Amino acid sequence: MNRDLLLGFSLVLLASQAHGAAVAMEDQSQVREPAVSAAHPQYFQPPAESELPDNAYGKMVRDGYALFVDTKRLAPKFVGNGLNCSNCHLDQGRLANSAPLWGAYPMYPAYRKKNNKVNTYAERLQGCFQFSMNGTPPAADSYEITALSVYSYWLASKAPIGVELPGRGYPEVPQPAQGYDLARGEQVYRAQCAVCHGDNGQGQKVGTDYVMPPLWGKDSYNWGAGMHRINTAASFIKYNMPLGQAGSLSDQQAWDVAAFVNRHERPQDPRLVEGSIEKTRLKFHANDGVNLYGQTVDGVLIGQGIR
Repeated sequence: MNRDLLLGFSLVLLASQAHGAAVAMEDQSQVREPAVSAAHPQYFQPPAESELPDNAYGKMVRDGYALFVDTKRLAPKFVGNGLNCSNCHLDQGRLANSAPLWGAYPMYPAYRKKNNKVNTYAERLQGCFQFSMNGTPPAADSYEITALSVYSYWLASKAPIGVELPGRGYPEVPQPAQGYDLARGEQVYRAQCAVCHGDNGQGQKVGTDYVMPPLWGKDSYNWGAGMHRINTAASFIKYNMPLGQAGSLSDQQAWDVAAFVNRHERPQDPRLVEGSIEKTRLKFHANDGVNLYGQTVDGVLIGQGIR
């Protein structure tokens, strides 16, 4: 697909997403039906809005949905960047291979190597606020965590407990034999990603709201987010990007462009140890997948953070 056609596609998509944002702002109780692409017999199918009861439970599900798709605007004191939950969990948290909520909720409580403890689902959501949204985690019994938990439970209400369902997370894309290459990654980014995310990874806005998320810089995820791992980003990209063309990139291209994105600065890891990037890398990043935090690339130390 050439760049002109991609630009046309992007403009249509931007208009569509801007309309969707406007609808969400006008009526936060409206849970949209899932996209057609999410309906695949291979994967678990979450319930439809028509199945929601007209009571306090149904209202809480709708509140959780609203927070999920419009997190920055509805929970500004907890979000420190320009992202919403739905930026990493596509189609309202329903889409298989995009870390859908129906695949996550039934697996908690669970041990997480990231913090070396058994986490409740509420604690998992708190981590998303702290790292992916570079913010302040709401209290476990807060309205925000409760609403998001109830929305997740509803999506997973017909799923088996403790079973790793197909499409649960971001399917692993093994590192190619050639590893990754930043120069090749930049070429992929310019050809496939910049039309939506901007030449400088800044995303795109309608008014003050992002309709295409920033991939680096002060309004993107911080150095503690799972997406800073090149292997994780490559998996997300391979199975979900470019929008409308999931699976069109090779494994090599996905790894290359993930590395290119994650060699750029972003907000500091909030777990920074004694103000030291080196100590923080040793404690949290040395064995945390494939990442560039604390490494020197082209003479520049990666992980200095950005405000």
